[in-house]
Amino acid sequence: MGNYIRLSLETHLFFARIMKEHALFLTAGFQCKEKAWIRRADMFYKQFESLHRDVVMVSDKRVGKEILDSCELITEHTIPAERRTQQLSGVQIDSRITMRQQALSAGGDNCEDRNMMPVVTRINQRALQLLDGLISFKENLLQEMSEARVYNANYPLLIKHIIREAKLYRQLVCELIDNQDISKKDLQETENFWNQIMMEHALFIRGLLDPSEVELIDNADCYAVEYRELLEAAREQDCKAGKMREESLGTTLRFSGFKEAGTEGILECKIASIIMPLLADHVLREANHYIRLLQSAENEEECMMETSCSCEDHCKNHCDNHCEKPKENACNCRR
Repeated sequence: MGNYIRLSLETHLFFARIMKEHALFLTAGFQCKEKAWIRRADMFYKQFESLHRDVVMVSDKRVGKEILDSCELITEHTIPAERRTQQLSGVQIDSRITMRQQALSAGGDNCEDRNMMPVVTRINQRALQLLDGLISFKENLLQEMSEARVYNANYPLLIKHIIREAKLYRQLVCELIDNQDISKKDLQETENFWNQIMMEHALFIRGLLDPSEVELIDNADCYAVEYRELLEAAREQDCKAGKMREESLGTTLRFSGFKEAGTEGILECKIASIIMPLLADHVLREANHYIRLLQSAENEEECMMETSCSCEDHCKNHCDNHCEKPKENACNCRR
């Protein structure tokens, strides 16, 4: 039960913020004459902001330290980026939610509160309903843009990108509702998903920088190439899983540093671009989320290896002490 509560709240703390920001970026990207589209995008923004607010209000001492320390939920730049983006876009952003989130404390291993079960279940069901609407809205927008029926300042690839992220969120919520857990997916599948997301971030950054920012454009292009090579190696199975994870982690740690420097530069007006400050912080948080996933998988693998070695040593000692003729490979222990 505690795991269900913790995983649900952690999932929404990250993804509900991401979804409300998607709606904000779409709202800001429409022409003034597209009043109906703006109203619908703003409606989704307000609905996900309300969901996010409600999740934050019940998350104190019910989520893990790992996610609070990962800088995937908020960074030191989030509030300044929200305030600057509100000034630039005219979209009202409730930064009090971010302030409350900053004050959250960990306690994910001690959340056996039966009263929270129905609360969390309602949150999951509410998120699922909102996601169905938001995904449909994004897909309709992409179709209309492809037929030149509506203009939005965001790339069509960015619309596809945020549809995939919304569908991942929906998939995770469905798993929580159906199984009260999140299934352990093939790590390669997770890496491929997020390497694709990171590659597209690099492409978006490259395309939104001012042409005068030659060095930053070159750096962004290099990251796009690195992630493309990782995806190609995965498709061709040219790399062992452990080595692939190591390369993905190393690249993403560097890319996170690049994004953080970019966020600071945009907030300080030192970088010429048309990148919204909150978009810069948004893609930084997604990189930090991916880093946590990779590091968690690495830590789990190390624990499994240690447990396996300990088990084999125990069995070998047992056989040496109690068997007349110890046999090679006699260990039948399972983790």
